[in-house]
Amino acid sequence: MITDGFTYIAFLMFIAGALLAAEKYGKWKVFNYVPPLVWIYVLNMVFCTMGLYKSDACTATYSALKNNLLYAMIFVMLLRCDFRKLAKLGGRMVAIFFGCSITLFVGFVVGYPIFKGTLGSDTWGAVASLYASWVGGSANMAAMQAALPVDAGAYSCALALDTVCYSVWIALLLLAVRYASKWNNTVKADTSKLQAVADAANAEVAKGKKSANANDWIFLIGLSLMVSALSQVVGTSLNGALKSVGLGMFDKGTLTTVFVTILGLICALTPLGKLPAVEELSNVYLYAVVSLLASTASVVDLLSAPMWVVYGVFILVVHVVLMFLLSKAFHWDLCMVSTASLANIGGAASAPIVASAYNPSYAGIGVLMGVLGAAVGNFCGLGAGAVLHLMA
Repeated sequence: MITDGFTYIAFLMFIAGALLAAEKYGKWKVFNYVPPLVWIYVLNMVFCTMGLYKSDACTATYSALKNNLLYAMIFVMLLRCDFRKLAKLGGRMVAIFFGCSITLFVGFVVGYPIFKGTLGSDTWGAVASLYASWVGGSANMAAMQAALPVDAGAYSCALALDTVCYSVWIALLLLAVRYASKWNNTVKADTSKLQAVADAANAEVAKGKKSANANDWIFLIGLSLMVSALSQVVGTSLNGALKSVGLGMFDKGTLTTVFVTILGLICALTPLGKLPAVEELSNVYLYAVVSLLASTASVVDLLSAPMWVVYGVFILVVHVVLMFLLSKAFHWDLCMVSTASLANIGGAASAPIVASAYNPSYAGIGVLMGVLGAAVGNFCGLGAGAVLHLMA
């Protein structure tokens, strides 16, 4: 077990660096099928399950760094994002997001009569809370616990399912990046508008392309970390202000993400959007954040609620099959579908990770989808609760 916070971070970054070096210099064929980002996630998840990161020092270091680096990452990635091009995806983004929400709902409702006998007694409230979480994030799950008659034991099992399925799902979505072209060709996906976002970012980079020096790196790191700190102060203040007037549907994390996104999109239209080292620092933050997330993704919870996890897998299978059929019908590309899926199951903070794995300039797509989920998650949870209560 690692018992020192600095050793914990050093080990995470060493694993990431070693895998990237192996891909670049080792020319291992395994990376043609499973990219380093997935190996980073899977290996750290295995180490977490083995108990390597279970010390108080690791937990404290994780808590101190994860959100701070996450918001800095989102800001830096958005510096290459052309909001005018992003806005043209608006209707498509909303449609794909709700496509994911509806297919997850179908999985929950179809699977509940099949599995309810093995999940325990009085579980409908916990399942509805879980669905609210899988539309808009954990804040919605907590809100549903207060709004519905949720059994405490069933709620803990739902939390275990949420943790396990999210951890495995993000790894699978990162793995799917390498095979996006096969999905897109099969469904005849229309990627023209999405490509326009990437092209606009690449054109800006090419226009003022120059090598970054130490001054550029230090300024950009300092700026992104300061933005992260400022955004969290603003997010906390906004959360308190909204709660005081009875509008507590958005948690502090969502409000912070919204603020840092708006700030990033504005700064992208200024000379800050042409800073060198943006792509490189984006990747550094991405590998650091993914390593941190994976270091808390233990699958031990599989043992505490096995049938709940089987139920979760069933829901995800239904979700994938139906999203594939919808993608065939409406020609949806895998990048948008994967981002929408994680925006539902993960939230505004997680979706940019998958989006930026396709292209750093897509980070804003993940944030916007996640914010949409936070806004509608409680309503979806209440609707699911009404349906599941009738089926209980």
